[in-house]
Amino acid sequence: MYLLGIDIGTSFIKLSLVDAATQKNIVTVQYPDTENAIISKQTGWAEQSPNAWWEQVQKGALQLHAAATKVNASYDSKAIAAIGIAYQMHGLVLVDKNQNVLRDSIIWCDSRAVDYGNKAFDTIGHEKCLAHLLNSPGNFTAAKLAWVKENEPAIYHQIHKIMLPGDFISMKLTGEITTTISALSEGIFWDFKNKEISKSVLDHFGFDASFFPAIQDVFSHHGILQVTVANALQLKAGIPLTYKAGDQPNNALSLNVLSPGEVAATAGTSGVIYGVGDTLSYDQQSRVNSFAHVNHTSDSNRIGMLLCINGTGILNSWVKKMVGVNYDYNQMNQAASTIEAGSEGLKIFPFGNGAERIFNNKILGAQFSGIDLNKHSAAHIFNAAQEGIAFAFRYGLDIMRENNLQPNIIRVGHANLFLSKVFTNAFVNATGVPVALYHADGSVGAALGAGIGSGIYKNAKEAFSDFKPIQIIEPTKTKQYDALYVDWKAQLKNYI
Repeated sequence: MYLLGIDIGTSFIKLSLVDAATQKNIVTVQYPDTENAIISKQTGWAEQSPNAWWEQVQKGALQLHAAATKVNASYDSKAIAAIGIAYQMHGLVLVDKNQNVLRDSIIWCDSRAVDYGNKAFDTIGHEKCLAHLLNSPGNFTAAKLAWVKENEPAIYHQIHKIMLPGDFISMKLTGEITTTISALSEGIFWDFKNKEISKSVLDHFGFDASFFPAIQDVFSHHGILQVTVANALQLKAGIPLTYKAGDQPNNALSLNVLSPGEVAATAGTSGVIYGVGDTLSYDQQSRVNSFAHVNHTSDSNRIGMLLCINGTGILNSWVKKMVGVNYDYNQMNQAASTIEAGSEGLKIFPFGNGAERIFNNKILGAQFSGIDLNKHSAAHIFNAAQEGIAFAFRYGLDIMRENNLQPNIIRVGHANLFLSKVFTNAFVNATGVPVALYHADGSVGAALGAGIGSGIYKNAKEAFSDFKPIQIIEPTKTKQYDALYVDWKAQLKNYI
């Protein structure tokens, strides 16, 4: 018996097949071969096509079956018992009454709606927003919908349902439209105190309550696989979809971060530190954000405090395209490792992917400082980029520490930037916090989530019964990196 996990990322779609009995990942595929583009029609805009995500899910599923057959000639795709979905957070997907997409999705790093969110924050009231929503409406899904309402009224008036990206893929698989408290909270639609969709947000923006799908638990029945879809994906009709969560809550689940005090991190397109608490806590400036975690219920608070840095892996990818075109990522990491910490004075600030929440939604742009044309090489740039990303994490973690998150270890998947010894070393020494590396992946986490939601596992403890770290990396050069960080932060003040 197998579990299927689907991860709707910004750069790729990933699918993983997990053996339900052993909790082991059998095979993972990534589609397409090259990173998905972000459509940017104007500065600060970022969109992607939901229909393209769906097409890629279908093609990825067929690739998954082919890859699984190579691993095990007796593989039977009809033995998949449940499906789970992880997805890029905060995106806005709009469909009409026939479930047709009305426009491209305005995704997480789009900055056009900042002013709409700021106005809502002021009008509703800062303290009320923070106490009830745990956040400023900022640049999240609600503000993006407000932008559509004002700027694209013809589209707005055709809306039947609004969704997050995972809700959309769930709809395509099952024909049913559902959402969760976790999804509504990340869109800044959920009132935590009144335990309902926020009347203050609806009234301020003039949204129709009928736009919102039926609310289900994260671990629950979100529909069954339609016959026509099952045939196209070479799956059994009627498979239940029993889990869906935003990528960062799901990443935490994939690392078994579910209890208060536990902390996860990821360094993919964006960079995130995510800590779980049991109180309705929030940052007074909404520089870090609080959302309902996957195991949050009306009776038991589980709040994920999320630090997001938009420009992390996307900076590393940009550097590869512009400077490291003749390198693969492993070669870039190896070249970076030949450079001493500090990159001989070269500093890079990775804030070039939209409005950054840690700077109150300012758009800073990525910056290079201290370039010596006679000394600095491609390897220096590779090293300085990874150090700059690590220092950005330190900057954000210090904000989280102001909000009483004091991690003594951070769990991470051995993937993306954490494959680089240079970055991992800079991260642990800049933050002063050990890192526990695990074989973990978002699509694997989604598969295990489906196992929990379907009842195949009695609880999360059973789903992660054999979960052990590959390695724990301790800080060894904190004084050196503290000094480098102080210098980097001093230079950063020129751009804030």
